[in-house]
Amino acid sequence: MKSPRKTKNSTQNNPKPTKEEKDKEQQKKMQLDSKNKEKEAQFQRLEEYVNESGLALAFNIIFAELISKQILPENFFTYTSMRLKQIGKEIEGLKTKEEINIEKKEEEGEKEEQKEEVKEEQKEEKQESQKQEVNKEKKEKHEKHKDKKEKKDKKNKGEKEDKSGPKGDQKAKVKVVKGARDFLPFQMAIRNQAFKIITDVFKKHGAVEIDTPVFELKETLMGKYGEDSKLIYDLNDQGGELLSLRYDLTVPFARFMAVHNLPSIKRYHIGKVYRRDNPQMAKGRFREFYQCDFDIAGPNYGKMIPEAEVIKVVVEILEQLPIGGFNIKLNHRLLLDAMVNISNIKDDMFKTVCSSVDKLDKEEWATVKKELIEKGITEEQCDKLWTFVQLKDKPKILHEKLIKNEELMNNQKGKTSLEEMAILFDYLEIMGIDKFCTFDLSLARGLDYYTGLIYETVLTDTDKVGSISGGGRYDNLVGMFTSKPIPAVGVSIGIERIFNILEEKYKDSDEIRSVDTEVFVAAIKSNKINMTKERFKVVNELWDNGIKAEILYNENPRMDKQMDYILENRIPFAVFIGENEVNEGKIKIKCMANGNELMIERGKLVEEIKKLKENPELLKIEKKQNKNNK
Repeated sequence: MKSPRKTKNSTQNNPKPTKEEKDKEQQKKMQLDSKNKEKEAQFQRLEEYVNESGLALAFNIIFAELISKQILPENFFTYTSMRLKQIGKEIEGLKTKEEINIEKKEEEGEKEEQKEEVKEEQKEEKQESQKQEVNKEKKEKHEKHKDKKEKKDKKNKGEKEDKSGPKGDQKAKVKVVKGARDFLPFQMAIRNQAFKIITDVFKKHGAVEIDTPVFELKETLMGKYGEDSKLIYDLNDQGGELLSLRYDLTVPFARFMAVHNLPSIKRYHIGKVYRRDNPQMAKGRFREFYQCDFDIAGPNYGKMIPEAEVIKVVVEILEQLPIGGFNIKLNHRLLLDAMVNISNIKDDMFKTVCSSVDKLDKEEWATVKKELIEKGITEEQCDKLWTFVQLKDKPKILHEKLIKNEELMNNQKGKTSLEEMAILFDYLEIMGIDKFCTFDLSLARGLDYYTGLIYETVLTDTDKVGSISGGGRYDNLVGMFTSKPIPAVGVSIGIERIFNILEEKYKDSDEIRSVDTEVFVAAIKSNKINMTKERFKVVNELWDNGIKAEILYNENPRMDKQMDYILENRIPFAVFIGENEVNEGKIKIKCMANGNELMIERGKLVEEIKKLKENPELLKIEKKQNKNNK
């Protein structure tokens, strides 16, 4: 074990200190005491600062570190300052008690000022509230006076009092947003009937159904619709992606083909699309509306074979929908190119010229010509263009005339387009649908992506709506999303405009019912038998056998209420059960079309209903039927 180390303070073997040494020692001691007092003052100021600034928790953490790390006392202050800075509460200089007191007074002064401001605001609010109360009282008095006057007027006129209450008690007015609409049950029945006709035709031609999101990446849609891109609805950024509502179903289909790497498909798609357009509801022009699309996509198909089938699909659909006569206008994108070129109009003016030409179905040539001149087209160029765009006739008749035009036949695009149209017209003639078509050189639609045949359908019996279908060939659209371009041709049915026509047609007709119910189960009230249970036995048997049936939800409904429901919903068959029928194992069937009644064995109900359903005459119930049939 080592012996203790001897220090200078040890008197062993040391002479007594001199006076000079004692003075030095005393001076050192005084300096040390001064330093310690300064450190104590610093710690005191630090503690005051910590307490005043809310750093007590940080100070406790640092104090624990001082002990655990065995920091020497003379380094306490330096370490503490350093750690406070590290914690994020940098000390730029410790404040004295006086400084803290001054700040306290300043804060108290600010608080007093804030209190005064709050009092002033409360005073103003109180005055405003009193003012509103006065206005409210005046308004209530005015409303009471108005109500009394209205009641007096109604009394004088012998009218009943309106029970809806004063206007001040009514809720805020609600409405359907501009450019959209609700569908009532009757309207839904019409829509579903139209959809069934359309989808049946699509399926008959071997098309498969697909669906895509109602929103796409904004960059997917932009630049595909030319000037109409401004009609696209943009969505707020919800997750790092800029999205837009789909404008049509064609561009999403092209994106669909690219994403799934499909080489070919024959598809149909029925879905809603959105356009920030100026709606014209009466003409079937909405901001939210349905489109029904049919497209054939794939390489190496024969010229005009897919196009011919697409036109056949349109004809079949429109022949089955009871909307009157129609005409399919046909043209070719390359033929439009040739016409503009022959008229000596620059290529970069093609789209702007065609957008004016496409208005010829609504505007006179003089109006369109004026618009073209305003766009920079000369009068001579306009006159030359007019020699082409005024032409329309039956497909083969106009075709024979055009192939004799040397300017068109010497133009490569003109010659190619006329050759392709000749092939198409032969196919249409073979299928017997050329009679529905017109070769119209003023048709110029979808030029931002159509590359070949273009077509549009209009009704011939009414001018209340615009085109009800349109489409064409687009060989480059899919190529915008993939390195493999996939040629495609398709059509879109404007179902909303068709709805408007069908609604007008069926509003007073007996052909459309809102419900499909075939049988209504009615019961005669009984004090001995629970007729609700008996009704459930009958209606459940009908449901289990695939028969559409209903009951009222009251426990003991009155017979007149049950008959009202049957007549209002034009239900073809009514089944009646009462005490006698239950006890005898019988049941009564009434055919509402002719009033005939049948009393049959209970066990033969399903069999008899199915027989009656086979007679179509028994399923036709007049819309307004006399209740005497009860």
